Amino acid sequence: MKTVKFQLEPLTCPTCIKKIEGALGKQTGVQEAKVLFHSSKVKVTFDETHVEVETLRTIIEKLGYPVLSEKIA
Repeated sequence: MKTVKFQLEPLTCPTCIKKIEGALGKQTGVQEAKVLFHSSKVKVTFDETHVEVETLRTIIEKLGYPVLSEKIA
């Protein structure tokens, strides 16, 4: 398992949390997706044999939330 943290542009509403966590949670290989609303970060724990970081980034950006940076922990 790996963990990646995405820094997003500032989030404006709490419903963003459910939208992002829900979309990432449906992706095969994602164990946990957690949005940190006040810091506009998304922390995703995933199985790198089933999903790539770029796929996770694409999911977030397709929802309309630009990713400013990412850091794999």
